[in-house]
Amino acid sequence: MRKLLSWLTVASMVLLSACGGGGGSNESASSQPSAAKEVSGEQKKLTFWFIEPGKRKEVLEVAVKRFEEKNPGVKVEAVQIPNDAYKTKLSVAIGGGDAPDVFHSWGGGWLKQFVDAGQVLDISGKVNKDDYLPVAINNATFNDKVYGAPLGVSIVPFYYNKEIFAKFNLEIPKTYEEFIKVAETLRSNGIEPIAMANQAKWPGLLLFAYVADRVAGSDLFRQSVTREAKFDDPGYAKAGEILQDMAKKEMFNKGFNGLSYDNGQSRQLMYTGKAAMELQTSSYVNAVKTENPAFVEKLGMFPFPAIEGGQGNPTNVVGGTSPIFSVSANSKNAELALALIKELTSVETAQQFTDGTGALVAVKGVEYKDPFAIQAVEMLNNAEFMQTFYDQTLPPELAELQKDLTQSVLGLSITPEDAAKQMEQKAAELLK
Repeated sequence: MRKLLSWLTVASMVLLSACGGGGGSNESASSQPSAAKEVSGEQKKLTFWFIEPGKRKEVLEVAVKRFEEKNPGVKVEAVQIPNDAYKTKLSVAIGGGDAPDVFHSWGGGWLKQFVDAGQVLDISGKVNKDDYLPVAINNATFNDKVYGAPLGVSIVPFYYNKEIFAKFNLEIPKTYEEFIKVAETLRSNGIEPIAMANQAKWPGLLLFAYVADRVAGSDLFRQSVTREAKFDDPGYAKAGEILQDMAKKEMFNKGFNGLSYDNGQSRQLMYTGKAAMELQTSSYVNAVKTENPAFVEKLGMFPFPAIEGGQGNPTNVVGGTSPIFSVSANSKNAELALALIKELTSVETAQQFTDGTGALVAVKGVEYKDPFAIQAVEMLNNAEFMQTFYDQTLPPELAELQKDLTQSVLGLSITPEDAAKQMEQKAAELLK
């Protein structure tokens, strides 16, 4: 784990210009003092926007209630917004000067655009960086200043239906060659090998990030961002060729580029036994527990397989930090908003978050009990490197192009070489 965190800290510093700092304290929920004593008069109101559904939503709502109990006279309007619509809605609100007091982010380049515009409160010295995993807090740190407090850490495994694998005597594939054979067996028996709903484009990008890592190694993406390498490197084209090979072999369900993940269209294929595997973030377990608790017993997970001849370490994982909670620079009740994000990222909230959803957390001092969380921690501990989500690391305009191009590659409407050239052309304009 020490080696992994070293890699992650270096990557965060390179990509985000992040480094140390801190002070202050992120106390547990039971010990946090009331912030309401700093205000008086009429009832104070905070707005809080987040994307977490299901059990995660319930945990955050419980944390909000604890905060309100500790701060009499303060009311929090907590608004859950579906993931696919959230980015646009928040961008419009911030651009119009109507941002919520506290808002969800993924850190990285997506948060940095608002930081650069002066729209996010600097909370350096007001939260204790030592209370969080370095990779998580660094993802909200820019130019030595902290702009958010992290609650969750997510990795991306393959989830699979254990009953289907047992029925056809399938073993967990450790190599891409084995993976293809598993997919062929499933397809020949009328089962979609991989469920995917790629309308929002980010699910396909998860797949591309893994394949690029396995093919070209963990340094290529970082060096592309820092301009030591280019996005038209042959490694990216090779990764695109593998994605197209998967599509041509019909490893995905029909019409996958037009289906909505938020609406559960890919998960329904899993629940009904029409598909056997799905590559997704750790939030997948939360979705299953909320939508179809009985399916939890059938659900298993395994790491992305190695690719023969590739340079990437097969222990590497794709992942990121989410949620990170930040305070709007225009909040009229900034101290109360800061107290709210401390409650949202307290040890008590973090423990309930992992217990209820099987998620990993960015907060130290938590004991993992959920079997999915325990397995995910093992994957993370064994990982040589964690590749941060492409679309949360790149500047937003470049990230959107990468998602568009990856969707087109999967849809067989563009060659991998042309996609890489377009990506490099835009990167040369946007990255310094």
